[in-house]
Amino acid sequence: MRLIAALLRRDVGMLLSGGKQGGSMLPLMFFLAVAALYPFAVGPDAAMLRRTGGGVVWIAALLASLLPVDRLIAPDLEDGTLDQLAIREVAEETVLAARIVAHWLSFAPLLLLATFVAAALFNLTGELLAYLLLGLLAGTPGLAALGVLTAALLSGVRSGPALGGLIFLPLAVPLVIFGAGSLVRLEPAAILLTAAVSLVLMAVAPFAGGAALRAAREDQA
Repeated sequence: MRLIAALLRRDVGMLLSGGKQGGSMLPLMFFLAVAALYPFAVGPDAAMLRRTGGGVVWIAALLASLLPVDRLIAPDLEDGTLDQLAIREVAEETVLAARIVAHWLSFAPLLLLATFVAAALFNLTGELLAYLLLGLLAGTPGLAALGVLTAALLSGVRSGPALGGLIFLPLAVPLVIFGAGSLVRLEPAAILLTAAVSLVLMAVAPFAGGAALRAAREDQA
């Protein structure tokens, strides 16, 4: 547990700072930019904004979670951090599990807070806003797991960031379907399905990503 806590502190600090890449502020600014521009694109029709705004928030959250994918794994692979952890017999699965939690902490809480701003722009209130927040709370852990898995699969690939979306977006479709779908009929079952998909992704991502990391390290050796 002490090792996992140390990894988590390091990963959260790294992802929040982000250096020249903006850290956690880049996904937040992207999310807010989409929310601010969408009403200008569709016009001031309050009914349409209310009907479509929740789906736009989900798409913005999905793309915001994808933005830092190029710095989730690649820097540690390039500077030898992963090799040092392997020498100390720290399993890749443990490293990735901590990275998933850190990735979620670095973008999801801020996006959940920014959802209130988006809700005001889209005239979302009451029960609709509650379902949107619950859906994002259930779905963003899955988005974090997909981001880390995508980064691990592309580790060692020169054109990794360019290919990230091609891997990430199709895998995220179930989350968007169930998460945004909960806003149509306001049914708790859709949120539960979103949470179930997130749990599956969080369980699978460390093992699939760990295998990809070992393969990448062997190729570099």
